[in-house]
Amino acid sequence: MGMGYVGLPTALELYSGGVRTIGIDISERRLAVIRDGSADLLDEDRLRLIEALGDEDFLLTPDASFLSDAGAVIVCVPTPLDRYLTPDLTALRAACASVVEHAVPGQVVILTSTSFVGTTRELLMEPLQRRGLVPGRDVYVAFSPERIDPGRPDHLQQRTPRVVGGATPECAERARAVLTLVAPIVHQVSSPEASELTKLYENSFRAVTLALANEFAEISRGFGLDPIEVTHAAGTKPYGFLVSYPGPGVGGHCIPCDPHYLLWQLRGSRRTAPIVEQAMRSIAARPRQVVDHAVETLSAVGCGLRGARIVVVGVSYKPGVQDLRESSALEIIAELGARGADVSFYDPLISRIVLPHGGAMDSEPDPSATDWDLAVIHTIHPGFDYQWAHQCPVVLDATYRFARPHHEDPGHRGRRVHRLPPHRAAAG
Repeated sequence: MGMGYVGLPTALELYSGGVRTIGIDISERRLAVIRDGSADLLDEDRLRLIEALGDEDFLLTPDASFLSDAGAVIVCVPTPLDRYLTPDLTALRAACASVVEHAVPGQVVILTSTSFVGTTRELLMEPLQRRGLVPGRDVYVAFSPERIDPGRPDHLQQRTPRVVGGATPECAERARAVLTLVAPIVHQVSSPEASELTKLYENSFRAVTLALANEFAEISRGFGLDPIEVTHAAGTKPYGFLVSYPGPGVGGHCIPCDPHYLLWQLRGSRRTAPIVEQAMRSIAARPRQVVDHAVETLSAVGCGLRGARIVVVGVSYKPGVQDLRESSALEIIAELGARGADVSFYDPLISRIVLPHGGAMDSEPDPSATDWDLAVIHTIHPGFDYQWAHQCPVVLDATYRFARPHHEDPGHRGRRVHRLPPHRAAAG
């Protein structure tokens, strides 16, 4: 249930394993995108989708009544935040209510959407019991957090272990049997709550390491050192260190959102997680740091920000995807514009964006046709030519990994590439 970036690949994996699969999504628009083959998928899943769309064993529908035909239901709907960083369970509550309404004896129900501890019990176990369907006797309820890394063919879910916690041991065992169809290893924990907290720990850990990586990039600025060189060197240690790369910000649905589910719940019981809180503040501040460094970089070549022609290269939150959710590029573009820059963007995968506080912008059709004062490298998609960006007189590499042409090439004389933050030596 839910045919987004988690539900659709999950449905295709089940179908490829010979399971009759029903994909339910209340959005007719989303279903139309899937049916016409334009969903954002890896090549392997795109080929699976083409095959599945012509098979009666793969059904797409907005009709929740089909839930009663299923032996197992996997709930994969979004759990975003509202503008106040409060959990928004609108979609999840609606989906779980439909599951409860159409549940039948013997059915396995697995919730995968990230949420705070106790969600599975509150939205599924207790309502089912009120309907007379006792978890562990009549229906089998579990929580198994999704583990999907969009755009990464080396991190396919069929190669990624899963965690599951059932309402009872029998619930966990039946859920495990379903999950083995899409995952190589299923690790069982004692309860849905343990599984829910596992997911929050995973993504809070990632948030903290990314915030630390960005902090060390700022420290590198003070020493005139390359943060990527330092990161690679630290990564040679085979224990006690996890490589995380700095960048222009943290995007996607998971990392910028999930830790706030934990923080919100802790505040309700007057508890805190100060390390996680500070990491999330640091992540939220990162896009404005990029803008500040753009100002410094332009100033170093005698150019002010007001009226400067700036192109932001790549706006999706990570390479290889069309996903704009929580992308730091949106805030960077909005802030550059608010400070008076003449800002545009180029992304070969995304044609149009809507800015955080209103207004829309189309991707530059031919960025090489404009004489830019500054190119801010935000996201580099594999397989596309960015040679034009090397022609810009100043490039601010917020990814730290933008390929630089040889400085001795006479065609690039006078051009400066600054990694974010720019080295002091380069800014003189």
